[in-house]
Amino acid sequence: MRALAKLAPEEGLTLVDRPVPEPGPGEILVRVEAASICGTDLHIWKWDAWARGRIRPPLVTGHEFSGVVEAVGPGVRRPQVGDHVSLESHIVCHACPACRTGNYHVCLNTQILGVDRDGGFAEYVVVPAENAWVNPKDLPFEVAAILEPFGNAVHTVYAGSGVSGKSVLITGAGPIGLMAAMVARASGAGPILVSDPNPYRLAFARPYADRLVNPLEEDLLEVVRRVTGSGVEVLLEFSGNEAAIHQGLMALIPGGEARILGIPSDPIRFDLAGELVMRGITAFGIAGRRLWQTWMQGTALVYSGRVDLSPLLTHRLPLSRYREAFGLLASGQAVKVILDPKA
Repeated sequence: MRALAKLAPEEGLTLVDRPVPEPGPGEILVRVEAASICGTDLHIWKWDAWARGRIRPPLVTGHEFSGVVEAVGPGVRRPQVGDHVSLESHIVCHACPACRTGNYHVCLNTQILGVDRDGGFAEYVVVPAENAWVNPKDLPFEVAAILEPFGNAVHTVYAGSGVSGKSVLITGAGPIGLMAAMVARASGAGPILVSDPNPYRLAFARPYADRLVNPLEEDLLEVVRRVTGSGVEVLLEFSGNEAAIHQGLMALIPGGEARILGIPSDPIRFDLAGELVMRGITAFGIAGRRLWQTWMQGTALVYSGRVDLSPLLTHRLPLSRYREAFGLLASGQAVKVILDPKA
């Protein structure tokens, strides 16, 4: 089979031929029908500081994908051969304190598909059966491939007290920020403001936002105060940008909630007293998806048609054109790029 792999500690990926893997006990073999490139994959491609510290080549990359169950290993009762599945990328241990208290999404021994073990940029991949989420067979594979990152958005929006009837600021209009705008709109939030310096991506938020803000052209805090009268009740932070994080926190009214998924490249400084403590701000760190509550919430939105993810699927390319695909993502002129492993 063909696969896209990191073979050496250097920039780039390589298209390779690999034997089709066989599922062991508790595992399934998935025939991959669609795979989506994530920002994490771009870090691995660039071989930046994070990748150098985490990735151990050789490794087949990719953790956002969907497909069909081709075979099951001993002991697997569900899913069944022929099922259409999306994959949860976090493999958890079930034994650590986090898992034992129901916080599987922050398992102390998490392994991530395409990061710590072979992932889905391949024609076939073996994964634990418990990591498969069975979809209706009429759900397009391209949409099914992005249910995993969609779960990050759902987790962020629904953390804390949710967003229904609340004013919301979203900082970062990357794929997950845009998904969060969709979820917030479908869940009764308003007004919704979305901020991003990239005009291409910011435009995708227009159907879901009451106000778009390019912080390079406008004063974000002034716009927030003008729209809301005082500040927003909820900050959903996806940019990982230090300036955006500070602005987002100061845009909150006292007693507001900050839910932070974006990860800065380096440690940042902030005024703990002035930005959080003395203003009574509640901050939530968002990691992955709650298993399996977030999958239930997210798929309810997608299956019912309340959220349509297809406008975010801006490019579809064969796996053989992977260099072009990664270039599109790196340029900022794409939202979600889908790879077809068969082409």
